[in-house]
Amino acid sequence: QMQLVESGGGLVQAGGSLRLSCTASGRTFSRYVMAWFRQAPGKEREFVARISQTVTNTYYTDSVKGRFTISRDNAKNTVYLQMNGLKPEDTAVYYCAARIDSQVYNYWGQGTQVTVSS
Repeated sequence: QMQLVESGGGLVQAGGSLRLSCTASGRTFSRYVMAWFRQAPGKEREFVARISQTVTNTYYTDSVKGRFTISRDNAKNTVYLQMNGLKPEDTAVYYCAARIDSQVYNYWGQGTQVTVSS
């Protein structure tokens, strides 16, 4: 089993920034593709960003391109999501997730709340 623990959420005004962290344990972190998802109240969970095992490839959903940056530090077993230019519509619970050999994310964190006030 892999355990994922997110941190860094909070309340911020529109235009502000937050940095989310997700620390993994229990498996070889560097073997996993890591991703961030989010779920707003009353909405389905949606993909936000992902990063490859070797940090060479990143991918973002269109709504966060140019504002969010995903990164990872394999030595620290941690993936980050730097969020700049936050908007009220970014308000959601943010989850990190991990997958290794398939397109299915096998492991999920418990989530961290991000609230952006207008």
